[in-house]
Amino acid sequence: MAGTLGSRDARLRRHLRIRKRVIGAPARPRLCVFRSLAHIYAQIIDDTAGNTLVSASTMEPQVKQECQGKDKKGKAEVVGQLVARRALEKGITKVVFDRGGNIYHGRVKALAEASRKAGLTF
Repeated sequence: MAGTLGSRDARLRRHLRIRKRVIGAPARPRLCVFRSLAHIYAQIIDDTAGNTLVSASTMEPQVKQECQGKDKKGKAEVVGQLVARRALEKGITKVVFDRGGNIYHGRVKALAEASRKAGLTF
């Protein structure tokens, strides 16, 4: 049907709309989440310098071992805790959350809550 958006296009439109407002500064960098069908990735980015300060994903060998037997939500919680732990080691305590156009639900919500519980402030 002409004129209707697919789910991927709708997510990209939401992502662009969010990125107009959410900017990572050195004092408060951006926690960016990307979700694929099988994996989840999180990065803390300083947009003014264009640098990734901290990252974590389910593709890392350390996380793969820790995620054995967990569902996708459980894996997202592990990644959220890991990215928060790495951020706190670098002295980052406050971040701006960028859900990447995804709905704040399921794996994205699990990652955000796990990183909050681990010590990050949104």
